[in-house]
Amino acid sequence: MDGYSFQSVKTALVQSGAVLQLNELLVERGLRRPLFVTDSQLIELGVVSPAIEALKQAVGDVIVFDGIEPDPSERVVYAALDAFKAGDCDSVIAVGGGSSMDVAKVVSVLAKGQQDLPEIYGVGMVSSERMPLFLVPTTAGTGSEVTPVAIITTGETTKAGVSSPILLPDVAILDASLTLGLPASISAMTGIDAMVHAIEAYTSKIKKNPISDMLALRALKLLSENLRTVLVSPGDVAAREAMLLGSMFAGQAFANAPVGAVHALAYPVGGHYHIPHGLSNSLMLPAVLTFNAEVCPELYAELARVIPGAEPSAGGLIDWFKTLIDESGLPATLAQAKIPESDLSMLAKDAMFQQRLLINNPREVDESTALRLYQEAWSGWA
Repeated sequence: MDGYSFQSVKTALVQSGAVLQLNELLVERGLRRPLFVTDSQLIELGVVSPAIEALKQAVGDVIVFDGIEPDPSERVVYAALDAFKAGDCDSVIAVGGGSSMDVAKVVSVLAKGQQDLPEIYGVGMVSSERMPLFLVPTTAGTGSEVTPVAIITTGETTKAGVSSPILLPDVAILDASLTLGLPASISAMTGIDAMVHAIEAYTSKIKKNPISDMLALRALKLLSENLRTVLVSPGDVAAREAMLLGSMFAGQAFANAPVGAVHALAYPVGGHYHIPHGLSNSLMLPAVLTFNAEVCPELYAELARVIPGAEPSAGGLIDWFKTLIDESGLPATLAQAKIPESDLSMLAKDAMFQQRLLINNPREVDESTALRLYQEAWSGWA
């Protein structure tokens, strides 16, 4: 193996109720006016209210921006940036899903006033410093709290990524109490998303390395051991914390050994039909696993060995996920997700714009192959 590098967040705080320590983290850094990025649903459910009140008592002014939407657009980014400027803020906190954290990452850079949004799209394009940044996930899926990436919707169906170590936060907080009220469907989608991160990091063709491998295996073990538990016992704090840990480990793995064809083919599905990212990954997973298994059966067998109840083979890995998807109640095929069969060629064409991901896949995917994979995902495995 040639040399490799590994980067991750400097500090991770893991404890139920740890979101209430945000005030201490700010005070010890001399910060007084945070922008608190979240979404309106978490406000309505009262999930983030204790954290906001604790911050107000400790530092006084807290500027709350709750305009986060799924697949956040540039408009949302600029609205959050305006709130930061209007509030004369000195730091950025995100408590929410991947969308909240992605917006917070980008705003922490743009708030410095050294670069505009179009200038930072791409890999390694951030030359600016950033404001102090604290990320707290409320789902066990994206791993965004430990990745140097933010995905922003740039048009009706197009997205662009910002990838830079500058986006790694000062502190990532894993607080299982924030995830206790998640509906089973969201737990399933985000959990499968995290497992896809682990699988694709472990088979990443270009930057796979021993550290990412270790994290991917541990992530998949934690996630596979606990996902069914949180689906049937959503109040199980220990299982929820294990899911958050697994999601973080998977995030650390794929941040250094990037994802491949599952994500590349999932992005057009999400972009055109506004299907949640985790579900898009779930819909494409069996077809891509089956396709890749011809060239990396040993790696898939190694992954299967850490999953309870899975046969230790590539086929065992694929069958385990088919069963999980079936049991989860999620749509199992593109047809069940109401995607027209006539659109599959369009999706295959759009997937070719995801070369930054496709180059990591263990097996080459051209447009005709992508179409075949979409057709398989549409009709399913039954």
